[in-house]
Amino acid sequence: MKFMLSWRIAPGNHKPAAEGFMKTRAPMPAGLRLVGRWHAPGSVQGWALVEADDARAVYHHVAEWANLLSFDVTPVVEDPEAGESLAVVYGC
Repeated sequence: MKFMLSWRIAPGNHKPAAEGFMKTRAPMPAGLRLVGRWHAPGSVQGWALVEADDARAVYHHVAEWANLLSFDVTPVVEDPEAGESLAVVYGC
């Protein structure tokens, strides 16, 4: 399953968050695959699309950064999966 992680760097944590990212490159824990990661220039927010069979891997990654960032985690599906559901629900 895919999850969209949206984060904001907590006030006063920009430098430690940047240092942590530059030092480690924020690797994914076992069971979590990074599909893509994006940073909004000049802001404190960013997004990562990750894939995992077990949501605990997502929780693990979020917990690793929770002292510096606040997260919103949203399960997401791609167009083909959404279309399958719409076909069942609406018969189209």
